[in-house]
Amino acid sequence: MNELNKNNALNTELNIVYKYLRKLGISHADAEDAVQETAYKYLLYYDSIKASKIRSWLIRVALNFYYDQCRKQQKYKLDLDANVTKLVAAEQPEEFFLERERNKQLSSAISKLKPHFKELLLLKYQSGLSYKEIAELLESNINSVRTNLFRARKQLAKIYREESDE
Repeated sequence: MNELNKNNALNTELNIVYKYLRKLGISHADAEDAVQETAYKYLLYYDSIKASKIRSWLIRVALNFYYDQCRKQQKYKLDLDANVTKLVAAEQPEEFFLERERNKQLSSAISKLKPHFKELLLLKYQSGLSYKEIAELLESNINSVRTNLFRARKQLAKIYREESDE
């Protein structure tokens, strides 16, 4: 029974990791590969992972695996457009197209950020993680996370304004 609970807990955590990867814009197949590799590594090293840091460890391993695969295939891509598409309201199609244009501009601005800044913004605003959770996930200082998020927002605003003026 205890082993069954451990397996269910691991499956739950791996589902969270998969959903997180998909929110980052990673394709279904790539996310599945990363989660599968993460599960394998977890089974190899589970005895050396602190129970309180399992989710952080799983996410970090999955992201590292994905980034390694991207470097090998030279296909690093972050597609936010799939995550922002909404249904067109029959009465207000103008709003839909205006918002879609703003989202394209935002996506373009985000794509020009450093990968670390992109990751921080997505962890904070798309995944809804707290500063503390992000710091644990990235094995960083909470003040460093706050500072880098501030810089990321400032840089994003600057790039967005520049693109809007053109």
